[in-house]
Amino acid sequence: MNLTELLATKAALEAEIVKAKKAEATTALRRVQELVTEFGLTSQQVFPLLPIKSKKQSVAMYRNAATGATWTGRGKPPAWIVGKDRSDFLIAQPAQHEGPFLAEMAAAADRSRA
Repeated sequence: MNLTELLATKAALEAEIVKAKKAEATTALRRVQELVTEFGLTSQQVFPLLPIKSKKQSVAMYRNAATGATWTGRGKPPAWIVGKDRSDFLIAQPAQHEGPFLAEMAAAADRSRA
């Protein structure tokens, strides 16, 4: 076989592969639909949502009392805080409560979802 014939054979095989894959996918989809109907499954059960990963929102650590502008303390400092004592601009942060009570609440929430 020369190169032209080989390329033609390759193209024919690729076309057959696409055709076979489509036929098998159709058969698989019908089977999945039958199982969903037979067992009364919901879309949530078949495709459970994964936790959404989002960017963690940075909390402002500093506030300019004159303008209300805030800064998280990350990145380039704004002009209103450059060269000044940053402790004068600190925002009081709420206390973080951790302990067995929150763990119990989280466990109860997990149980209620099941």
